[in-house]
Amino acid sequence: MTIELPTGAATGIGSLPHTDPVAAAEFVLATLPDLPAIPTRPRAEPAERMLAQVAHSVRGVRIDDEGSLVVQAGRVDPRAAIVPDLDHPAFTSLRTFCEVAAGRTGFVKWQVAGPLTLGVALTDRGIPPETAFDVAVRAVRLTIRAVYRYVAEKLPGCEQVVFVDEPAFVRALHAGFPLSLDTAIDMTSGGLAAIEVVGPAGLHCCTTTDVTALLAAGPRVLSVPVGPHAVEAAGSVARFLTGGGWVAWGAVPTNAPFGGTPDRYWRELSAVWCELVQHGCDAATLRRQAIVTPACGLADHGVKVAERVLAAVTELAAKTATQAVATKLSLGA
Repeated sequence: MTIELPTGAATGIGSLPHTDPVAAAEFVLATLPDLPAIPTRPRAEPAERMLAQVAHSVRGVRIDDEGSLVVQAGRVDPRAAIVPDLDHPAFTSLRTFCEVAAGRTGFVKWQVAGPLTLGVALTDRGIPPETAFDVAVRAVRLTIRAVYRYVAEKLPGCEQVVFVDEPAFVRALHAGFPLSLDTAIDMTSGGLAAIEVVGPAGLHCCTTTDVTALLAAGPRVLSVPVGPHAVEAAGSVARFLTGGGWVAWGAVPTNAPFGGTPDRYWRELSAVWCELVQHGCDAATLRRQAIVTPACGLADHGVKVAERVLAAVTELAAKTATQAVATKLSLGA
């Protein structure tokens, strides 16, 4: 599937610190007009935490007041029906966004926990791996289908870009993980496949990990923080871009108090691009097939900080779009 996203678009990685769902929806629509990220508000509504959203409909799992999974191991049954409930508090921000954005045309982006990450969470709570990952795959696939249908019904003029969020992928690279790396890649690929039936699928991992392994799962968009791990996988990145893939560059860090400037983050992003070109990536393709994001979600920051982070992201995105045009002209394309 060939995808055409807006070059140099700015988008988010989901979670925001807002308490009011209307304010959160209006914020992303105003700040990220080309590719608004449907928000979640896990601090205000704990059921909107990433795992809670996909696990709320699993028999034997309940969501506590902190948004954590409470598992009754004896009741988790891989054969039990899983019916995502979009009227659940886990989807308050989704419903509100669709109301606020009614009549919109263009792209919207949203994010869902991946099957590998949900399966790890269930095994960590005492579920045998075979059952845990079986349940996780079904829960994620069914949630993706339900949310996609809902957004398509409420926002028929919008094309959806969906990211599967797999922070647990890094654990699959270490000894003692209950699955082989190949099985972990196949499981993540299965989550992406549920999206590819209807639209472009992205894979997000907010930790430094093996980019080549992530790309082996088959995303159309790879979402990773800016850093040397991309350069280490330059050959894989070059093939990915040549095949029409896009990279969502997590150019503004979110794991520490925000104190940088857009210029600093632009220098860091540009340095990674320069190294990738030196290692064989096409300069024009690298910039044309790029979007810009924060490194991860913003729920752990204040609203003012979230505003500053996304202002920096949009500034970098504008520079990316400008540089993409300049590179194209300089090459006579």
